[in-house]
Amino acid sequence: MKKKDYEQSIAELRDAIDAADAIVVGAGAGLSTAAGLTYSGDRFERYFGDFIAKYRFRDMYSAGFFPFQTLEEQWAYWSRHIWYNRYVEPPKDTYAKLLRLVQGKDFFVLTTNVDHQFQCTGFPKERLYYTQGDYGLWQCSVPCHDKTYDNYETVKRMIEERHGMRVPSELVPYCPVCGKPMAMNLRADDTFVEDEGWHAAAGRYRDFLEMHQMGKVLYLELGVGANTPVIIKYPFWRRTYANPDATYVCVNYGEAYTHPDIRDRSILIDADIDQVLDDLLGGQDG
Repeated sequence: MKKKDYEQSIAELRDAIDAADAIVVGAGAGLSTAAGLTYSGDRFERYFGDFIAKYRFRDMYSAGFFPFQTLEEQWAYWSRHIWYNRYVEPPKDTYAKLLRLVQGKDFFVLTTNVDHQFQCTGFPKERLYYTQGDYGLWQCSVPCHDKTYDNYETVKRMIEERHGMRVPSELVPYCPVCGKPMAMNLRADDTFVEDEGWHAAAGRYRDFLEMHQMGKVLYLELGVGANTPVIIKYPFWRRTYANPDATYVCVNYGEAYTHPDIRDRSILIDADIDQVLDDLLGGQDG
């Protein structure tokens, strides 16, 4: 964006946040990328050099679909993927900046991210809806029952006790009910488990939207691409269109756009999200 257009958009967004009765945050992968949780390049090579050398993996995302021959090797890969994207603090405090920006406002977060960074940063759990799962949870691969299991302790041991590109066989997780191998609680197909916590969060999100159908509602979309627009982008467009007092915001580096029908009530910022949050907070602090 041109500097003048960018500065004007930042000022408009700051005013919109100040005036909002409610803020609905929609967060996609671009937000975590802005926080330094990148899935390719130097970071990928630093943590997965052995897997890259053996299998020619290009990035963490596509590597996650690789059919490993043994569960020991599969969990050697996935334990690292989980550890560095879920339990290790991200390189930048982007999520903390976002929390500062919305604190004191009536807000709710809808996210397709599975790295759990909102809750790790201190966002209230009751204001979060993770639609696609959580790296910190396992489920039965069948699944034989609708329950998820925290994986921190086992993943930590996998990281500490691995032998090269294998984890000890005794650490491979199996379902405590049916004995089948455990799987990640990620929405990749129709086996995804929507557990009790998932349904409770979905209900709280529906209630929030119901409560704020009209009025000065800010739909703040951060880093949402075109992979799953039906979850965040399209619903945000529809709700903005239905509410004449609503404002739609799209902050996304290289992909900031809106629907023509709501163009006059949209703020589009084609820039790095971390920098945008810095600039918004700078004006707020000043």
